[in-house]
Amino acid sequence: MTDIVINNLTKRFGEHTVLREFSMTIPAGTLVGIMGESGCGKTTLGNLLLGLLEPDGGKITGLPEKRAAVFQEDRLLEERTPLQNVRAVTGRKRSRGEILEFLTALGLPHGEEKPVKKLSGGMRRRVAIARALLADWDFLVMDEPFKGLDEATRERVVAKTLEAIAGKTVLLITHDQRDVEICDQVVVM
Repeated sequence: MTDIVINNLTKRFGEHTVLREFSMTIPAGTLVGIMGESGCGKTTLGNLLLGLLEPDGGKITGLPEKRAAVFQEDRLLEERTPLQNVRAVTGRKRSRGEILEFLTALGLPHGEEKPVKKLSGGMRRRVAIARALLADWDFLVMDEPFKGLDEATRERVVAKTLEAIAGKTVLLITHDQRDVEICDQVVVM
């Protein structure tokens, strides 16, 4: 594991510069939180680190090949069950029992019964989190991961998330002050 180093990163969309010579380091094996006003480039930074966007300037070094994400939107396979959604990214690397146990720990004990389109927003969010956490990754970007969860569910999901990411490199993008309390380091953009 190596640190991820972001050096003078710039990203423009047409005439609008979202990131201008932004630099930071994400130490290997840590949970780093990013906070800032809406529109300051937090999600754009996450998408650059995931390889979904190309920078207009600067460079990123130390970025692992295997990356996963919890996006702001759930991005689920609507007709599939929670189990099938997780299996879509894990293949056979995780057993059916292991996936169902993880879903149950997140408060989704019926992970193979209904398509996700029939689940509540909070349940869908937990499926998206489970899918990312159970994927094979060395770097994870979580963009507003706990939004829409009631307090008791949030506590349960945060605890399981911290257990699953222990010792791994994670970037947590958030507006919620409670989220940065679990981070090893916080960067304000």
